[in-house]
Amino acid sequence: MGTTLDEIMPRDSFVLPDYASPGLTTLMPTMVDIVRGRTEAAEEFLRTSLAEVDQVVVLALDGLGFFQLEPRLGLLTNLGRGVLRRGYSVAPTTTATALTSLTTGATPAEHGVLGYRVRLGGHAILNTLRWSSSTQEVGPPLPMDFQPVPPFCGETPVVVTKYLFAKTGFTQVHLRGGRLRYWHTMSSIVSKVLAALTDGERLVFAYYDGIDTVAHEFGLGAAYERELVMVDDLVGMLLDVLPNRTALVVTADHGQVEVPSPPVKLDTDVTALVKLLSGEGRFRWLHCHHGATERVAEIASGYYGEVARVMTRDEVLDLGIFGGIPTDGALARVGDVALVPTAPVSFYDPDDTGALQLLSRHGGLTAAEMIIPILTFVR
Repeated sequence: MGTTLDEIMPRDSFVLPDYASPGLTTLMPTMVDIVRGRTEAAEEFLRTSLAEVDQVVVLALDGLGFFQLEPRLGLLTNLGRGVLRRGYSVAPTTTATALTSLTTGATPAEHGVLGYRVRLGGHAILNTLRWSSSTQEVGPPLPMDFQPVPPFCGETPVVVTKYLFAKTGFTQVHLRGGRLRYWHTMSSIVSKVLAALTDGERLVFAYYDGIDTVAHEFGLGAAYERELVMVDDLVGMLLDVLPNRTALVVTADHGQVEVPSPPVKLDTDVTALVKLLSGEGRFRWLHCHHGATERVAEIASGYYGEVARVMTRDEVLDLGIFGGIPTDGALARVGDVALVPTAPVSFYDPDDTGALQLLSRHGGLTAAEMIIPILTFVR
């Protein structure tokens, strides 16, 4: 008998997502059931009575893992008022993949957004968050062609998201069909949500990215806790203005792991057999030269086996990591060998760098990254 969701420990280093259990792939369909009047399954999912709920607000807090939140609830007056349970993120635990599963209710295998940086054609890389290609020769695909699953289970909710994301292709990938309202400051999230509820909207989806941003830059220490306090104030303001018979559900796309050391540079024995890198530092894909997959997996296991699971693509699929078998077109987006850290490390890609050394990261399958909170409040 396998480990249940509630038995997973914070230091578990390799946790496979269960796509049928509470988590990103089941939350939005449950919320839609509520607004359509089908509350029995929703009550079982959330372990709270929702029979008297007319309106639902889902607040997605980017980067807030269950095991980062739970020990700090004593500091958080408003978040501490909710009914807390665990949920699963998806694989990889990266924003593009996870948010798409949250809004569509689909597994990564079904929606095809299999990572942050994925292959396009032969040697181009698509940055799925920026919706930009690494080469001018191959442009970004149409969002609806890349990700065919309709978000929000066919509903057209009001969506409150950051104005900077207004024109990105990724917004079309995971939020199309939603009626977008943009926020410029944290407090304006409250104003936008309240206006939608006052207009009688049954389902409102809101997104805030600050926790993830702070964790990347400063780690999971004092700055992270200051950001949590600010988010706690946001939740308190939302709770103050919610109409009666309204549920607020607070969740996240993934958790975080502190990675204090610079990314691990791949040894030349590996890179000599690899033509392309994709993915992210904590779920790094190696695209091998023809016929070299098994050899690359063998060499990489020798070098990195103590800090990562080294798996061929077939092994990844056999484990059901994506929640099924992606289409051939989606599978072409990932590599031949995956390096998935089980320790607080990341793997370097010279084309996947930014202005900051990221002090916290995500993408892997540790419990800290995989297990997310689901907090429910009913007014």
